[in-house]
Amino acid sequence: MPYMAINLGGVALGVGIVLTYLMRWVLREQRQPTALLPFVLAHLYGMLAALAALGSVSALGAVAWVTLWAANVAGYTALVWGVGGTAPDVTRAQQLPLTPGGYVIVFLLTCVLLALWKWAPKVSNGKLAAGAFSGIAVALSGNVAGIAAVPLGSSVNLLGSWFTQAFG
Repeated sequence: MPYMAINLGGVALGVGIVLTYLMRWVLREQRQPTALLPFVLAHLYGMLAALAALGSVSALGAVAWVTLWAANVAGYTALVWGVGGTAPDVTRAQQLPLTPGGYVIVFLLTCVLLALWKWAPKVSNGKLAAGAFSGIAVALSGNVAGIAAVPLGSSVNLLGSWFTQAFG
């Protein structure tokens, strides 16, 4: 898999998507928790997808890499050409690898996300896509959003170890 890194523009784009959906939730969806839940779950899934893509050659890894590349290009363009800033590399130095059980949990969550995408008529596919995109864009960064991926990955590894003990 190609080198996975994120620049400041990609992170800014991911955070911008989160802020946009938060404003939509406040102003248009009257702060109903059920309206924000699909975006948040897809965002967390995107963070896990980025962690799962590290060190593995897979279909999910390819999708995560392409998404990360798109976030970097769009964010760089917005920061450098849009507002005249810079977009340095902000990738966290130490990434958390998933265990074999952690990969099982990512696979099961992929099944759930695809089922929501296909069969949940009240869940906006755009909201799911934006959440996953923003999660991938911020997961590898060295800022607060990227650091949040560490306990998320640790939790998935723990759930995965319980899964492998129960079914392995």
